[in-house]
Amino acid sequence: MILEKKNLKLAILAILGLFIYFFISEKYHFAIPCLFYTITGYYCPGCGITRLAFSCLKLDFYQAFRYNPLAFILIILFIIFKLLKIIIKKLIKIDLEIPNYIYYILLIIILLYGILRNVPLFDFFAPTEV
Repeated sequence: MILEKKNLKLAILAILGLFIYFFISEKYHFAIPCLFYTITGYYCPGCGITRLAFSCLKLDFYQAFRYNPLAFILIILFIIFKLLKIIIKKLIKIDLEIPNYIYYILLIIILLYGILRNVPLFDFFAPTEV
């Protein structure tokens, strides 16, 4: 229970920080650049996540998906898993855990996504404006 309260506090702080950054960014047109993209000119797997979050704050989920499709899908899957975990824990008293091999599979998918979004054939993975 203590761990859940700590996670809730961290989530609230993260959301509050995102709102503050969102309003500063909107008012002063300030954005944190991607260090990987700035140095290499290539998109990293996380490029577009800040704009994804801002689009979600504006409830523009289509544009959020366009900025980083993989992160958008993973966030939705994470929310669904957390909700199922809470429901199952309340009803059946079983604590769901993700097996370690799932994390390895996710790592491989993220690395492949980072590579493919820089290949011209897969340029639809690049963060774009609509």
